[in-house]
Amino acid sequence: MIMLVGPVGAGKTSLINAINNDCNKAEKTSSICFTNGAIDTPGEYAQMPRFYSALAVTATEATLVLMVQDATDCRITLPPGFTAMFPRPVVGVVTKIDAPGADQEKAKNRLLQAGIKEPFFCVSAYTRTGLAELTEYLTRKEV
Repeated sequence: MIMLVGPVGAGKTSLINAINNDCNKAEKTSSICFTNGAIDTPGEYAQMPRFYSALAVTATEATLVLMVQDATDCRITLPPGFTAMFPRPVVGVVTKIDAPGADQEKAKNRLLQAGIKEPFFCVSAYTRTGLAELTEYLTRKEV
């Protein structure tokens, strides 16, 4: 099972839908949801320290954490070293790489600051670019 963590609007739910070939439109995640082999977390949980303990505890249910960063968001939305709280391996995923203004390198740098080492995956849930590589990795990891 994977757990997706990232700021509001990063594309976590859309990414889950794309991985599962679900064409439904993503809706705002308002609470932690266990669905289709994934744990979808609200963006507010990554942006408000009072929710960090909920993320850390929920991560124990996952085998891998995907830290998601929107390639169009230049803001620093995750604190430095954020990944250290997770008791599971954390992988970086840059989303919305096909959107106007996307900057994959800046997004990767945001994930590096948050504590991601390797690997990184750059994906688009809309065009499905990069999804094959990500799903192959997840399959190899048996999540």
